[in-house]
Amino acid sequence: MGNPVKVASRNLNFYYSDFKALEDISIDFEENQVTALIGPSGCGKSTYLRCINRMNDLIAGTRVEGSMVLDGQNIYAPGLDVVSLRRRIGMVFQKPNPFPKTIFENVAYGLRVNGVSDNGLVEERVEESLKGAALWDEVKDRLQTSALGLSGGQQQRLCIARAMAVEPEVLLMDEPASALDPIATQKIEDLIHELKKNYTIIIVTHSMQQAARVSDRTAFFYMGRLIEVDNTKAMFTKPRNRQTEDYITGRFG
Repeated sequence: MGNPVKVASRNLNFYYSDFKALEDISIDFEENQVTALIGPSGCGKSTYLRCINRMNDLIAGTRVEGSMVLDGQNIYAPGLDVVSLRRRIGMVFQKPNPFPKTIFENVAYGLRVNGVSDNGLVEERVEESLKGAALWDEVKDRLQTSALGLSGGQQQRLCIARAMAVEPEVLLMDEPASALDPIATQKIEDLIHELKKNYTIIIVTHSMQQAARVSDRTAFFYMGRLIEVDNTKAMFTKPRNRQTEDYITGRFG
């Protein structure tokens, strides 16, 4: 038996106006596992990721059919509180996007927005989050300096700490290392291994090697469809689908 299912979609279709970007996507994401979404550019991976915390709602003319559930509750149900949904499902983007504030205030931001005014608690959560993002030792003596002075890899770990500070249950990562050098990338990958003890992680990556290194399960998308999903080892050694095999072995994409 696997872990309990944390997030799942059933027959999910997604449209940008008349264009159908995702077709009939059904996947289960288990608790405390890392699932990698792979596939060529423009195949729908990032669009799907953004369906999980309703980021696509911010784009005019989009619509969703089918269901996406978190702990069994359809997140597209009428009246669902999207703000509290996004607190439960954190997101880390492709390019680090720290706010032009101090390192401390970047991590504290979500707590303050959510009405946490106890300074002692804020300090505690900031420290915990920076430790959780493997950044504390590098920044503990400069918490009051601008986050924009950090290196790219440090900024990305800061964004992970910022996402963690509000104690989400799921972390979405959209190519979190694509703008980073190999050493910073390795730090992010090591961090993902640590984080899955406490989070369900869904990562979009264009790097097959990265998917093989960090994920427990892999889902292959092509032209807006889910072609195959399986445990990562099986997917990379014995894919069931010819298209998956062609993509993994570099025959296309």
